[in-house]
Amino acid sequence: MKVKSGKAKGRRLQNWVRSELLSGFKTLTDNDISCAIMGESGADIKLSNVARMLIPYCIECKNKESFKGIYDIIKQANENSKTQQIPLGIIKMNKVEPLAIVGAKHFFDLIRK
Repeated sequence: MKVKSGKAKGRRLQNWVRSELLSGFKTLTDNDISCAIMGESGADIKLSNVARMLIPYCIECKNKESFKGIYDIIKQANENSKTQQIPLGIIKMNKVEPLAIVGAKHFFDLIRK
């Protein structure tokens, strides 16, 4: 994949996340949530002080193909789930804290409540 295509792919994901947050928090404006410029240091989704009070997360966006194993974890959780259960994956590497993986739509529903 060309560098330009990869950056465009990442930018699309950042814009989607920004749109989801703005649609879930009607009190926030375009000035409260913005996307980082490609190559800029810091979080991928920039939050104003007001937005940080509602959304206490530092959001990084990665849109690449090397996450297949993580999707396999969620696929297995989904296959093993009963009705009304939400697939959840817990992953861990040595010497780092475990991480929880849920679907993005479910995550946005959680923080909107």
